[in-house]
Amino acid sequence: MGSLQSRVSEKHLHKPKVKLKLKLKMILLIGLLIIGMFAIMGIFLHYFFSDTLETQLGERALSVAMSVAHIPELREAFELEDPSTVIQPLVTPIREATGAEFIVVGNTNEIRYAHPIYEKIGQKMVGEDNAPALIHGESYVSKAMGSLGYSIRGKVPIHSEQGDIIGVVSVGYLVDDVRSIIYTYSREIWYVIFLIVGLGIIGAIFIARYIKGVLFGLEPEEISHLLLQKETILQSTHEGIIAVNENGAITLINAAAQRLLASQGGEKEKLLGRLVTDVLPSSTLPEVLQKRESQFDREMLIGKHTVLVNRVPIFYKNKLIGAVSTFRNKTEIERLTKELTKIKQYADALRAQTHEFSNKLYTILGLVQLEKKEEVVAFIKRESNMQQDWIHFLMEKVPDPMVSAILLGKLNQAMEQRVQMTIDPESQLTHPLLEEQRNALVTVLGNLLENAIDASKIRNESNRKVSVFFTDMGEDIVFEIEDSGPGVPDELAEKIFTEGFSTKKGSHRGIGLALTRQALLDIGGSIFLEDGDLQGACFVITIPKEKQED
Repeated sequence: MGSLQSRVSEKHLHKPKVKLKLKLKMILLIGLLIIGMFAIMGIFLHYFFSDTLETQLGERALSVAMSVAHIPELREAFELEDPSTVIQPLVTPIREATGAEFIVVGNTNEIRYAHPIYEKIGQKMVGEDNAPALIHGESYVSKAMGSLGYSIRGKVPIHSEQGDIIGVVSVGYLVDDVRSIIYTYSREIWYVIFLIVGLGIIGAIFIARYIKGVLFGLEPEEISHLLLQKETILQSTHEGIIAVNENGAITLINAAAQRLLASQGGEKEKLLGRLVTDVLPSSTLPEVLQKRESQFDREMLIGKHTVLVNRVPIFYKNKLIGAVSTFRNKTEIERLTKELTKIKQYADALRAQTHEFSNKLYTILGLVQLEKKEEVVAFIKRESNMQQDWIHFLMEKVPDPMVSAILLGKLNQAMEQRVQMTIDPESQLTHPLLEEQRNALVTVLGNLLENAIDASKIRNESNRKVSVFFTDMGEDIVFEIEDSGPGVPDELAEKIFTEGFSTKKGSHRGIGLALTRQALLDIGGSIFLEDGDLQGACFVITIPKEKQED
C-alpha cells in the first residue's frame, strides 16, 4: 500500500470549492464556543452573585430588625410622652455597628421615633410597606423607595408585654450601595473570564494546526468528497469486500458482502466490530495478518454460496494496520449451469421425440410400399393410442404442464433408446406447485431419469427398465425413480452427490446429482437411496408441500 499522504496531496485530484479554510474555521468556531460559554458563565455568576448578596443583606437586615424589636428598653419607651428621646440614642450605635444604612422605628401610625436624619423624626414613614407587620404581625424582607432612596428592608413588628403590636422596626441597606459592591466583585470576575477566553483562543490555534496536519492538509469538503467517492465505489462494486483491523475485527463491509452473509443472519450494525472468525469461522484473514502474505483465488463456502477469495494485508508506513478480503460468487456460475442443463434436457427430450417419430414414419412408409394397408392402420392406431394414453394419463394425474412435459419427453427418450419406462398407474401429483418447486422438480426429474435410462442400457434389451412412482397424498410430494442398472455400492451412497464425483467414465461428469441435491436443498427437500425391486438404483426424493421458513 502506497503512502496515503502522498496520494491525497497529488495536484491532479479534483477538489471541491472551499469557501473557508479548516484552520481558520476551527479557530473561529472554537473561539466563538469559548466566548459564548464564558459569556454565559459570566452573566450567570453576575446574577447569581447579585441575587445571593441581596438575599444575604435582606436576611441580615431582618436579623438586626428582630434584635432591635426585642430590646426591653425600646418597648418601655413607647409608653413615654416622647419615645424618640430614648429610642434614637438606643438604635444609633446599633446602626453604626451593623453597617445598616438606616434603622427606623415607628408606631402603629407609622410616625418615626428613630431615623438616621434627626429632622425626619416625628414624620410619617415612607414606602407604604408596613401593613403586613403592623396589621398581621409578620416579619419579612421588602424592597421599596424610602426617604433615603431605594432600599432592601427588614421589617419586624414590636410587641408590648401583653402581646399587642405597638410599632415596627425597619432596618435597611440602600440598593445603590449593594450594586456598588456587586460591580466591584463582578469586574474582577470578568477580568478572569477574559484572560481564560484569550488562553482558549490560543489553544484553539494550536488544536487547529494539529488537526490540519493529521488530515494531511485536506479540507472538510475534500474529505467528504473523497468519502462519498469511496463509499459509492465500495457499495456499487459487484465483488464482496470485508476489511479488518490488526486485531481481526471487522471495520468495513460492503453491500455485496452483506448479501452473501445474509444467510448467516448478518446485519451491518451487528457485524462491524466483531471478529471476522466469529462471522466466518473458515476465514484465513488471521493467517494473512500473522504471516503478512497475500492469498489469491482461494475457494471458500459462505452459507450456500461458493466464492473465490483474495486476501491482502494493509500497511501504512511499513506498519501492519489490517487486511482486506474480496470475493466473488461462484454460485452464479453454478446457477447458469443449472439453467443450461435444464435447456439441454428439454432439447434432448424434443430430439428423442423427433427421432422416435421419424423412425415410426419410416416404418409406415415401408409398410405402405409393401402395400400392407391393414398393418399400417393397426400400427398407426397402436402408436396413437399409446401416445394418447400417456398424454391423457399425465393430464389427469399431473396437471402441472412443466412436470408433465419433462415426464412425456423422457418417456419418448426411453422408447427411442429401447428402454421400457413405466409410470405407476396409482401415481398422482395434483397439488399446485410454487414456481421454485416447479423449477427444482424439472431439474431433479431430468437428471434422475437421464441417469436411470443410461444405467438401464447396460442390460440387454429385454431387461432395460425404468419405473417411476409419485404421490402427494401426505405432507410431502414423493417421487421414486428406479432402474434395472448395476445400482450404487453402499460405500458410494453419499459420494455420488458430491460435485465432480461420478461412476461414469469421461470428462465433465459428476454435476447432475450435485445440482439435483442442491436444487432440493434450496426448497427444503431431500434425496436418498434405498433398495428397489428392479435390482438397480432407487432414488427417493421428498419435497414439502408448504414452503419452509428459514
